[in-house]
Amino acid sequence: MPIVRTRQAIDKIASGDLLEVISTDRGSLRDIPAWAESTGHTLLEVDDAGDRFTFLIQKG
Repeated sequence: MPIVRTRQAIDKIASGDLLEVISTDRGSLRDIPAWAESTGHTLLEVDDAGDRFTFLIQKG
């Protein structure tokens, strides 16, 4: 589910803009970086707080 919501949110912003994604799904640590790379976006930051994961993505 985090990928679906991330894709929907990134479609609404301009190229070069930043999107912060916050997830409690541990699988997002694998899925979001792979998705960003495969879709041409830049993953700028990943924060693993144990039970919450934050990603900063720049739209490509």
